[in-house]
Amino acid sequence: MIQPANRVNEVQEYYFSRKLKEVAKMNADGQDIISLAIGSPDMPPSKQTVDKLCEVARETTGHGYQPTIGTAELRSAMAGFYKRWYGVEVDAGTEVQPLIGSKEGILHVTLAFVNPGEQVLVPNPGYPTYTALSRLLGAEVVTYDLREDNGWQPDFEALERMDLSRVRLMWTNYPNMPTGGKACRETYERLVDFARQHGIVVVNDNPYSFILNEGEKLSLLQVTGAKDCCIELNSMSKAYNMPGWRVGMCISNPTFISWILKVKSNIDSGTFRGIQLAAAEAMNTSTDEWHQQYNIEIYRRRRLIAEEIMSLLGCRFDKSQVGMFLWGKIPEKYAGVEELTERVLHEARVFIAPGFIFGSNGSRYVRISLCAKEDKMAEARERIASLEW
Repeated sequence: MIQPANRVNEVQEYYFSRKLKEVAKMNADGQDIISLAIGSPDMPPSKQTVDKLCEVARETTGHGYQPTIGTAELRSAMAGFYKRWYGVEVDAGTEVQPLIGSKEGILHVTLAFVNPGEQVLVPNPGYPTYTALSRLLGAEVVTYDLREDNGWQPDFEALERMDLSRVRLMWTNYPNMPTGGKACRETYERLVDFARQHGIVVVNDNPYSFILNEGEKLSLLQVTGAKDCCIELNSMSKAYNMPGWRVGMCISNPTFISWILKVKSNIDSGTFRGIQLAAAEAMNTSTDEWHQQYNIEIYRRRRLIAEEIMSLLGCRFDKSQVGMFLWGKIPEKYAGVEELTERVLHEARVFIAPGFIFGSNGSRYVRISLCAKEDKMAEARERIASLEW
């Protein structure tokens, strides 16, 4: 009898992939589920971004394979993005690698740096893909705790007590998903010191720094010497409303980038030229006013509704969170988080995410996405308010 490769048994189908099938069936049965679970921006990119895509798509010469390193225009725009928003100098020719979404970057970085049997540090709670891809590639996942009483920052004293001899990579994600914990310069400085001292490559996943953040936008690479031992992934999915376009970037030193390119060039054949040039257009021409409207003002109004929903559910939350989600702790009366989320789904017909999917430290939390129109979020609030909680 034919069996799958052993690695298939190391992971489960992604929670949202599985749950959305159930939601689709409920919708097919006429239940009209409002989804506040997925972090997929529902707003469009800038007009000039779409116009550039259409312009290039009409060119007769733009439909062939593209270089895996990306077009010069896109690499230049990505370097300019880091200079404009983070004040980080990036060599467009050697220190940036465009990605088909930063999720792809997680795969390529792991392949480039981790041998089977070696260890990877993954935050708990954290993005499930860090764990799943590590296991698929034969790495051993070692979790490190993030706690609410520490602002969801790493506990460096606990990290120093661990046996780090087989650790090759450490994944971090600030502003944090799912918790909304803020990026902190002190954390970044300590991460760079930690990487240097232990010969570990720290990879910071940084797609949320624009969302509901009116202050300085922080990057791990702002720390002196960070490029020598760290990598940062970034994405156009969130800040530019382009999740389906699959455009991300990897920034580091030329040696690390060359290793990642060696892996990537054997896996894909580049991104459509129209998408690359449109992405460059977005980064080069989206104004401060555009970002203020789409990354601050719209999400701020939605966030207020999400806070009302959390309060209706009896959940406690930190109002200082940033990013496109709201993370809240469930009341003690519930034995587990799914007791609450399943009732919200089947009685209020609203889909919100249980925190356990992000790790055991999320087992008593829920996450509400801000990626739905205000009228839909308001309707979700009214449905929930109509029930006895």
